[in-house]
Amino acid sequence: MVRFLHIQNRQRAPLTICGDCPAVQAEASPYSLVDICLNALVADLEKFCVERPDGSLCLKESARLPQEVADQLLETMAYRELLNDGTVGIFRGNQMRLKQACIRKAKISAHAFQQAFCHHKLIELDAAGMNEAVTVSDVVSGLGSSVWIQNNLQCLILDSLTLSPTNPYERCFSQLSGLRVLSITNVAFRDEDLAEVASLPRLESLDISSTSITDITALVACKDRLKSLTMHGLKRLSMSTPKFLDVIRELKYLNHLDISDEQHSRSDIPFHLLGEKDILPELVSLDISGSKYITDEAVEAFVRQRPTMRFVGLLGTEAGYTEFLSGEGTLKVSGGENENQISEALKRYSERACFVKEAFFHLFTQTCFMRITKPEILKLVIIGMRNHPLDLAVQLTASACALNLTRQGLAAGMPVRLLSSVIQLLLKAMETFPEQQQLQKNCLLSLSSVRILQDVPFNRFAAAKFVVQWLCNQENQHIQRIAVNIISILALKLSDEQAAQLTAEFYIVVGKLLEIVEQKTNQNELDTTFHFTLSALWNLTDEAPTTCGHFIDNKGLELFMRVLQSFPADSSTQHKVLGLLNNVAEVRELHPKLMQKDFVDHISELLTSAEMEVCYFSAGIIANLLSRGEQAWTLSQTQRRLLIEKLHSALLKWPTPECKMVALPAYRSLKPFYPLLDCFTLPGVQIWAAWAILHICCKTPARYCAMLIEEDGLQHLYNIKENDQSDPDVLYLTTEILTYMDNHMMYYGKPKHLKELQAKSNG
Repeated sequence: MVRFLHIQNRQRAPLTICGDCPAVQAEASPYSLVDICLNALVADLEKFCVERPDGSLCLKESARLPQEVADQLLETMAYRELLNDGTVGIFRGNQMRLKQACIRKAKISAHAFQQAFCHHKLIELDAAGMNEAVTVSDVVSGLGSSVWIQNNLQCLILDSLTLSPTNPYERCFSQLSGLRVLSITNVAFRDEDLAEVASLPRLESLDISSTSITDITALVACKDRLKSLTMHGLKRLSMSTPKFLDVIRELKYLNHLDISDEQHSRSDIPFHLLGEKDILPELVSLDISGSKYITDEAVEAFVRQRPTMRFVGLLGTEAGYTEFLSGEGTLKVSGGENENQISEALKRYSERACFVKEAFFHLFTQTCFMRITKPEILKLVIIGMRNHPLDLAVQLTASACALNLTRQGLAAGMPVRLLSSVIQLLLKAMETFPEQQQLQKNCLLSLSSVRILQDVPFNRFAAAKFVVQWLCNQENQHIQRIAVNIISILALKLSDEQAAQLTAEFYIVVGKLLEIVEQKTNQNELDTTFHFTLSALWNLTDEAPTTCGHFIDNKGLELFMRVLQSFPADSSTQHKVLGLLNNVAEVRELHPKLMQKDFVDHISELLTSAEMEVCYFSAGIIANLLSRGEQAWTLSQTQRRLLIEKLHSALLKWPTPECKMVALPAYRSLKPFYPLLDCFTLPGVQIWAAWAILHICCKTPARYCAMLIEEDGLQHLYNIKENDQSDPDVLYLTTEILTYMDNHMMYYGKPKHLKELQAKSNG
């Protein structure tokens, strides 16, 4: 019932928060109504559909969606990887009108693709990463079956698709005469295919990165219209550097050229390109990241000769270290020298794992001692992680960057949505790479943020399992302390069903935590690990009868009696121990285990402690033990009568429930109080329960008044009010609680069943 919720005030230097940056404004803003509706639709799509005889889905409603909304729905489904032969059926027919279609990573057949998408008036199609069942030829031939698409499709992205297994040399692009933008990276795209594409009459932008191209001479055919050319990582390029540059010289209208490569490349083309003066007169953007032999002087001279240039890519080169190339002016630079260059790199290379890893490495060194909250940088880290979930190097460096960006209070200024995304991705990385100790440790440290644990939505069940495993396998005291702190908070966030699934793990954890308590007690060491461990045990036993049983089975009662006796002057230790024992005392099946004379005598002595928290929890333990009546009391009946008198007498000396306690009691439920309120023969027991309820209602009325209503707790209060034999002190406290309830219902409204209950009580 009761759990630890004591947050210390720590003085720290104020953090600067980038409140005006777009990332903060976008991620801190609420989702649009369209986003909310589309997410609800795709989360339970079958509910809104009927199934055709072929197994595909069709929306029940006949009304059409606006084209922009239909495009957004498709993109949402693609983002969640929900596109398959069944779900794409909703885009058949005329219910939807698509214009800009994104079907990335769709797992569909060629037939399903043609039925669902080729009748729409598409001007853009992003089919990157589709399953091997659909080839480049399938997509292009399907699109070519529509005369409208032949003439009007402007942008086509076919990255990471396969060519036809039966005829890899089949030519099919020529029918798409309206095409302006084509991306076909990471495909076995050959010189013959390039020749066909170069003949397209309107082609302006071409990306042939990581293809099988050996010679780019065919591009001369489109020299008068090609404005953007991306050729990252052409590993099979066999033409000489002079011939390559001769072709580039012909492309005089080119605005963007990307000839970047991984750092292990031996190509000297970028080096020689920088020495050319009569080449690319209209160039705006040049990317030579990963190239060898590049110097600041050569790059600066090249850029100054072309005053229209606005970007140069230098990540993974030996250039980018001068003020001119810092990236802080009108010339943007991707590199690793400063935050601007790194941010530019992450924006431009999010799909390229080699560059993402390189940028993360530089970002880690830049953020080691960061004192400014940078949500826009964290957002770039999230994108890089999401795009490369199976790349260990990316995930490891990203986890280190995420830790730097959220540690030591930096998380306080981050939008919750960003924090939620990064924690979910870290948990996914841990699941993917369970043997990678450093990655696991980085995630554990990221989870240790109080802001993240308390406020951020993520899969707490998965996180709890991970932390439990770490706690049981690590001997390092620093790591143990962090894990203990995390599990103490996570335990409170789990549902009863989730906690039940972790019964075996919690049994191990309770034993491990008790070992730590015993070790610290033997060493007479009151450090942070000791206090975190007590708090963790307190929270783990909150409304958890099974965990309370584990505590007893692991000799926890005997150990905690030693703790009480070893540290009598430390009120923080005392009330944590008593808070846990209060949780155990709520479990009636465990009462026989608590019927030990030494234990009851010691708790009885604490009823008159000078510390309010110690009195409060001691009284709760005694009240619970007394509430079961004479038959359940296995100790001396004389002792029981004395305890009843002492409890009642001590409670009457307490301050009013409005008093302040250092450790504010927090309750998941008020149900354990209700049997105590019904003990009319034991006014002291009733007083403690009523005092406790009134205390929390006056501190947090909205939460606990609502809880009383939801749990039908008011009936127990009305029973006291209606009973002529009720103790005056109990009646007074009950009346005060009902006053808070009246105020709460005046503000929030009164449920119908309560109107009837109140009318009956007043009648």
